[in-house]
Amino acid sequence: MRTRKLGSQGLEVPAIGLGCMGMTIQYGELDDVESAATINHALDIGLSLLNTSDAYGKGKNETLIGEAIKGRRDDVIINTKFGNVSDGTNGRPEYVKEACEASLQRLGIDHIEIYSQHRVDTEVPIEETVGAMKRLIDEGKVSYLGLSEAAPETIRRAHAEAPITCVETEYSLWSRDVEAEILPTCQELGISLMPYAPLGRGFLTGTIKSADDLIEGDRRSAHPRFAQENIEENNRKVAVIEKIAESRGFKPAQVAIAWVLAQDELIVPIPGTKHRKYLDENVRATDIALLDDQIQQLNDAFPSGETAGDRYPAGQMKRLGL
Repeated sequence: MRTRKLGSQGLEVPAIGLGCMGMTIQYGELDDVESAATINHALDIGLSLLNTSDAYGKGKNETLIGEAIKGRRDDVIINTKFGNVSDGTNGRPEYVKEACEASLQRLGIDHIEIYSQHRVDTEVPIEETVGAMKRLIDEGKVSYLGLSEAAPETIRRAHAEAPITCVETEYSLWSRDVEAEILPTCQELGISLMPYAPLGRGFLTGTIKSADDLIEGDRRSAHPRFAQENIEENNRKVAVIEKIAESRGFKPAQVAIAWVLAQDELIVPIPGTKHRKYLDENVRATDIALLDDQIQQLNDAFPSGETAGDRYPAGQMKRLGL
């Protein structure tokens, strides 16, 4: 398993992690048995970085992971998150400690490798929230700190309070906004970028040709990019991925992940899957070196800001804090 340094505090992780959100939030059919098997298969092949949150399935995601990793604690690097609550965000210092204790209990562990603020609470100074997170390190409950969907100035202020190891945010061929300020800020400060949805919530795999390809209840149906008119427009771009994949004997998903990995050594994407076969395909992407002209073709096909449709519904966009 290829590895990368996460941040500048010495933590070494697999070149990609496993995003576990879809195991308990409906992106297609749910299957706890296959999800647990996927987690254990990941650990078997050395993919130790598991990304979750107390918000996924209202804690069910952490519970599922906790059950799956019993007896394998030394094989796992856990990254969980707090602060994305049902009625908004919560970054109050007392809540940070409370949320951490609850996550530890659900996961069945006594410490968390990477503890991240899921969404920034604009009502609480980031210094207060990160200060509380740092106290968890002092107490031995957490090893490293992260943020998710944070603006550049917030990242700077947080990092000045305590070293931030990673910033999780959406980044893929069809979500390139972070290249303007967030990625350069992370590069300057030695903070890793941890892209979620590097496959565009499955769209960049080339398997979604119509809104009818989503099952009833699939939460992507509420996302503007998955409206039928936007699917048609965005698939014209995906055709470039498919062409490059065919020419190299790869899967489109592998090309999309390889593009993200090629942007910087500080980047550690966390593609999500609940199936072992897709996990294996994603891992093989870490061995792919795209040619310079192929990277340019992809850049030209997916200019920043030109994907049809917002990446979240309006209400969720407002909570990003960017």
